[in-house]
This record gives sequence, C-alpha cells and structure tokens, in this order.
Amino acid sequence: MTTVAVMQPYFLPYAGYFRLFAAADRVALFDCVQFPRRGWVHRNRLPNAAGEAAWLTLPLRRAPVEALIRDLRFPDDGATRLQAACQRFPVLRECRHPLIDEMLRLDGTACDYLERLLGLCCSTLGLPFHTVRTSELGLDPALRGQERVMAAARALDATRYVNLEGGRSLYSAEDFRNHGMDLHILPEWRGARWSILYRLLTEPGARLAEEIRAQI
Repeated sequence: MTTVAVMQPYFLPYAGYFRLFAAADRVALFDCVQFPRRGWVHRNRLPNAAGEAAWLTLPLRRAPVEALIRDLRFPDDGATRLQAACQRFPVLRECRHPLIDEMLRLDGTACDYLERLLGLCCSTLGLPFHTVRTSELGLDPALRGQERVMAAARALDATRYVNLEGGRSLYSAEDFRNHGMDLHILPEWRGARWSILYRLLTEPGARLAEEIRAQI
C-alpha cells in the first residue's frame, strides 16, 4: 500500500498538519493552485504580548489575483520586514532556535522557503519528510478540486489517500475507490492550534511528536 497526501504548503502550521508526514509515504505539496490570500500559506498565529492570537505574516511581492502558489516571491526588503514583524511576539524576541534563524532567511521562492521550513520542523520532530511538488507531476490544468487531487495521487501510484479532517466535506470515498484508492480522513485534531513554531519553542519536541503520531 502506498499512502499519499496532497496539501498546500503552509507557513509553520499547527501540529495537526504534521500528521500528514507521519501518515503518508509521500506528501505532494499542492503548489499549482491559486494562492489563497486569506489562507495559511503565508501566515500563522502566535500569542502576542497580551497572550492573544495574532498573525505573523510573510512579506510577499505584489502578485495578480490569479497567481499560483509556485509563483510567489519575496520583496527585496522582505527579511527586514519579517524581522520587524517578529518583534510583536515575546517568544520570538526571547528565544534562540535554529527554526527562528531559518524562518528569517528568505532565500529562493516562497515555495522553496515553505518546503524548507516544513522539512526542518519534521527533522526536529523526528518525522519522515518525503515530498514532491504537484507542479512537477504534469497535471492537466483544467482539473479542479477533487479531480486534481486524485490525479496527483494517481501520478504517485497511491493506493491510499490521507487528508486532514477538513477533507471530510470535500472528498468522496466512493470516487476514490473508483480510481483504485482508499480515502482516509484523519480525526479532528485534539490539541493546541498555535503555529508549530510557538510549540517547538515552548515544549519538548519529543512530546509534541508523540502527540502528532497518536492522532493518525
């Protein structure tokens, strides 16, 4: 059985996202779709000085509304702007950690950067990290929604497709079976939804990895 997940690359997402890496043989980073400006690709939440959830947002160059995730780039002053944004969060001012150093290094495209951060998080947690970008799979650009996801999974010879709990309303188990794949939806995440960055700075990585593996 080959288990595949297809998911947009998120910016230091909550711990539940990392169940995909624990559960799948390959994770296809869904970079050939439109950039969701109100989504989690370029931002995440950490506690501010008042202990309230506040957004930490990546600086991006202006792009047309139809821009794909793979097309995102950083502005020339992106690193300076990101460092300034980090000052709103006590944990980022007070801690020293390789993940913070890597977060502040805006090298390559935004997708290069996001993949690099996800990989470092998985390494810190002791989770496997085997990825491919959907833009490398030669998918038919006319495909949308579930059809494009199934095409990506088939391109990776999947016999099982795994998704987070949000996929329950998006995907049909019967449709996946008709394409030779079992559909597995992970249970609702029971745990904090802060950015993995905050949790790795404030909790033991081994305990966090155990929490992740226990919920697949």
